[in-house]
Amino acid sequence: MGNREGRQKGVPATTYVITVPGTFLNEVPDSVCSDVGRRLRPQDPRNTDLGESEELSLLSVEDDGVFAARVEVEAADRSEAEAEAVRLVSRALRDSGLSEGDAALGQAVVTGIDSEF
Repeated sequence: MGNREGRQKGVPATTYVITVPGTFLNEVPDSVCSDVGRRLRPQDPRNTDLGESEELSLLSVEDDGVFAARVEVEAADRSEAEAEAVRLVSRALRDSGLSEGDAALGQAVVTGIDSEF
């Protein structure tokens, strides 16, 4: 993986692994969590060297409703990668039937950068 041509021709893109933390504010059935994970599957960080070596899970949920979604994103820089990760996770939650009142997202953070240096 590593640096590649981005969405705009000539703009290099880097593959980032981004963690988006959150909290389910209401009880969420396992089937909904599975659906969120399925919707995020194309961005599974296990496709990266970091995700594979660290055995990163796509979606982990604790008993108290705290969760972490880890996604692979290609972007020109860190802030673009974090914003795209939040969009992807928000869409997966919404498409799985959860509203903003059901799940609060925290600040996205770079978990790793996949490069060939």
